[in-house]
Amino acid sequence: MDEVALRAIGLANGRAAGVKILGDGELTKKLTVSVSAFSASAKTKIEARGGTCEIVGGKPAAPAKV
Repeated sequence: MDEVALRAIGLANGRAAGVKILGDGELTKKLTVSVSAFSASAKTKIEARGGTCEIVGGKPAAPAKV
């Protein structure tokens, strides 16, 4: 998932560019996520499921809960 995909499904909003993934909630699937920033807990949860976290350009603006 990237910023465009997260915005399309309503998990990120706001006018500013960038998304920060927060670690609220539980994951049930392996994810590959490319966004501006991750909280430490979000990164840990994503990687624990075998997923990957990629930091891309832009300032984080709208947190998306994982």
